[in-house]
Amino acid sequence: MARIGEVQTPAATRDALARGRLRASLVPDLLVEARRIVNTVIAGWHGRRKRGIGENFWQFRPYVEGDSSRIDWRRSARDDHTYVRDREWEAAHTVWLWADPSPSMLYKSTGASVSKESRALVLALAMAELLSRSGERIAWPGLTDPFTARNGAERIAAQLMHAADPPAKPDLSSIRRFCDIVIVSDFLDPVEETMAWLDVLARHGVRAHLIEVADPAEETFPYAGRTEFTDPETGDKLTAGRAEMLGDEYRLLYTARRQELAGWCKRLGWSYTVNHTDRLASEALVRIHMAMTADGAFAGRASA
Repeated sequence: MARIGEVQTPAATRDALARGRLRASLVPDLLVEARRIVNTVIAGWHGRRKRGIGENFWQFRPYVEGDSSRIDWRRSARDDHTYVRDREWEAAHTVWLWADPSPSMLYKSTGASVSKESRALVLALAMAELLSRSGERIAWPGLTDPFTARNGAERIAAQLMHAADPPAKPDLSSIRRFCDIVIVSDFLDPVEETMAWLDVLARHGVRAHLIEVADPAEETFPYAGRTEFTDPETGDKLTAGRAEMLGDEYRLLYTARRQELAGWCKRLGWSYTVNHTDRLASEALVRIHMAMTADGAFAGRASA
């Protein structure tokens, strides 16, 4: 049977230093790809504007009784309605970004154009580029403190290139209320472990946006005949005499994991987006932009 997919690794599969060097060598090209994608979506990216104290005009809106805003009599004179002038809130917002570096992200099937790791890094760097251009503060947990810079994506890319072997899951306890965080991963860990890791964000009132990067073969399970499966995290192997017999149960469990995690995010007021590696990365950026610009209070279980 023809090979369906393989793990993209350096020659020394289990060597953390070799893998770190491979990741560093990929970052410059991935930054270029991220900027290319940004240029295709930047026209529709207007930041996460909202009403507040500032100097810049934002919008006219109808006056309602008790409104403390000043009536704009010139605009109101144009028709039979009374309007007030809103200004734009100018305080920069902090958005944390993180892409999963775990071994499972190295998988790439023949039906995909890139590995999950490459897609995750491109999405994170593209978000950094878009947010930097919008004047937002960005940060990478365990790597940088929040900062504002027009070249934010380039600065994060440089940090990633020189970073030591990153932890599988960073400590998120320092991220505080009213921040956003974009987490890009395949989320293949047990759902309970993922929820336990992210629970600190919910307790701190952080709004999270999860992007699940999925290879098409992981969803369809196109394996048949005698097949050996290797766990990229532990190296454990499973040999199936007739792999197709596992397909129905596998797909049921795979879908249930995604639905449970997505449902949990929805209850917290978070967003959950799936991006397939045989599809455009820009699709995920558009969805995250919509989620981040949506009105509404921060959810979660923030304590006073």
